[in-house]
Amino acid sequence: MRILWILPYSPWPTTSGGKTRQYQMLRSLAARGHRITLLVQSKQPLAAADRATLAPLLERLIELPRRPLRSLRTLIAALFAPTPLLASVNGLNPALEATFDSLLAEHWDIVQIEHSYTFQPYEAALRRHAQPFVLTEHNVESSLGAATYDRLPRWALPFVRFDQWRYRRWERRVLSQATRLVAVTAADAATLSRIAGQPAAVVVNGVDCEQFAAVRPAAGSQRILFLGNYEYAPNLDAVEWALAEVLPRLWKRHPGARFCVCGHALPTTWAERWPDPRIEWRGFVSDLPALQAQSAVFLAPLRHGGGSKLKVLEAMAAGLPLASTSQGVSGLAVEAGVHYLGGDDAAALADGLARLLDDPAMAARIAEHGRAYVRQAHDWGVAAGQLEAVYADLLGHPLKEASACA
Repeated sequence: MRILWILPYSPWPTTSGGKTRQYQMLRSLAARGHRITLLVQSKQPLAAADRATLAPLLERLIELPRRPLRSLRTLIAALFAPTPLLASVNGLNPALEATFDSLLAEHWDIVQIEHSYTFQPYEAALRRHAQPFVLTEHNVESSLGAATYDRLPRWALPFVRFDQWRYRRWERRVLSQATRLVAVTAADAATLSRIAGQPAAVVVNGVDCEQFAAVRPAAGSQRILFLGNYEYAPNLDAVEWALAEVLPRLWKRHPGARFCVCGHALPTTWAERWPDPRIEWRGFVSDLPALQAQSAVFLAPLRHGGGSKLKVLEAMAAGLPLASTSQGVSGLAVEAGVHYLGGDDAAALADGLARLLDDPAMAARIAEHGRAYVRQAHDWGVAAGQLEAVYADLLGHPLKEASACA
């Protein structure tokens, strides 16, 4: 198939779960012989090395600059436009609208748009050309804002309520126009279906099983690992909550335990706020399996968000025992006590961590159950097969679904 794939960011380097999903889906579809043109907005021009990494997957890469966040157009739109803030930040781009309109003069088997908040520059051209399209929504965006809005001052509450209202209206408008709608979890699919008035298919988040197959965690290291993109507010909240309430409880039972905080855009102020030498501030990690092999447990202290978390799937694929809140394992068919330990308050989560450190045999059983689950249900080959089935349904050509990885 000839696919036009549209993103508000470059899928490489994979500094977030969303980017990892994009890169792996493009990689899997390209390996199956599909011809892909990728249209992206980018905060900064793509480096030559990044373009070289993406080139083997694509027929064409079209990159346009994204307007700076602190621009006059964004400020005016935030206050007065009918589109919500997130959609305004990623839209209102005449050059992008013109480029997309010219692309629709070509024949495409599939037009794939990622995220409802990117939709504004494409709406008019899609209608003009009567172009069917597939929309993938990674989260139910209208219910996702708690961790972001909670960080705003109280005087901004009227704007928060206004913007939430705008996103609910925007979500209904965008989702109802999609020819096919895709979610990443069954729960999100049910919610999106109610909003859109049409069914939503599920294309799961995945893992490159082979990349993590050889990892053997260091059970005796007492290193607790967390990974996240800190441009995403739920990850900021997770780390701050863990350090304020969860880790102090754990350290009463395991004073030698270490907390390793990794990921893109790590706030520099955290090291000053929490100068405890048992906290390792790693930032972006280029070789995640190597760090997983030096860790004993993965902690997912998430209280906000949606969809399913790639960092959790990658940890389970690597055989790391998991301590998590229910939000940390949202969208996954896993069971507390079998695939992970933990709970939704600080005491329960700290107790889960302590039990995993206290009992290596039990931790190993938890880890192996997690690894087996991911291999069966969340390999990227499974996800690519699910998306191909959506495409085949749209085009009226049934396809066999891909099998899980061996």
